[in-house]
Amino acid sequence: MAERINEQQFQEKILAGEGVKIAEFYSDTCIPCKRMAPLLAELEEAHNIYVGKINVAFDQALAEQWKVKSSPTLLFFKNGNQVERVTGAAVKKQQLEEIIKKYQK
Repeated sequence: MAERINEQQFQEKILAGEGVKIAEFYSDTCIPCKRMAPLLAELEEAHNIYVGKINVAFDQALAEQWKVKSSPTLLFFKNGNQVERVTGAAVKKQQLEEIIKKYQK
């Protein structure tokens, strides 16, 4: 299950280590973000990836650092480098799976 992380944890949980990781920038008042949660949980389990959730209300500096303008925004990382960005909840599960598979090779 995706875990809520803060600015200090971002370095160790998202940027450190190897593999594909997703940072979801969200807001508690964002309905599309709430709809995204079960989908991210499925992807995390099915593809054995890490998903960290960053609340833009509490970690504004981190959102600004990564140029996040709206919620939800998903940043995909591979080996600590940002490789993809998806904004909005209109994205389909298949699209997210394709991104994950592309970088798990």
